Amino acid sequence: MSGFFRTTSKVSPPERVRDFARVQVRAGLLDADAVLREVTASVQAELPGEPGDATARALVAEARTSLIDEQADWETPTDHDRLQAAFDDLAQRDVVVLQAVEDHWVADATLRRLDAEGRSPQGAVWFTPPDVWHAVDHGMLELNVWHPDTANVAPGEPLLDVVVDTLAAHGLEGHFDEGRVEVAAHWRKPLPA
Repeated sequence: MSGFFRTTSKVSPPERVRDFARVQVRAGLLDADAVLREVTASVQAELPGEPGDATARALVAEARTSLIDEQADWETPTDHDRLQAAFDDLAQRDVVVLQAVEDHWVADATLRRLDAEGRSPQGAVWFTPPDVWHAVDHGMLELNVWHPDTANVAPGEPLLDVVVDTLAAHGLEGHFDEGRVEVAAHWRKPLPA
């Protein structure tokens, strides 16, 4: 559960684990086995007296049922659909999009690998799983936008305009704030049928 955003002392361990299972399922970044492993590890760390696997399975099932019930009422396209379309357009504009990467080192390594291969993109957009978890609950996804040399974009730079304009073309409002682009978007990724 390393890096999970609800770690305040006001939230009980059972609530933290339930929230962790919920955002893991709703983020849709991991396959079912990986979600179960992550939630089991969380149960073992936060609730040492509980049977890890059984508790994790129950929490994941509860989170899946809740999501399936809720997603039937989502308007389409969802913000997730819009984000994916915008990311596809950015890729067509030679901007590498790295979704839910572990950290900035992964983004850096990708840009260095592309450079070594003689392919220097216009830039890169990347974000981490905790960024997705935040968008699940708070409707805001923070994007890092880098030049090929890993320098952050700055106001007035063409790369920043490309990113913000591409998001806007897909009905997503994004603005630059403290080195990142904040996108007003709820991460509503439906579970596969």
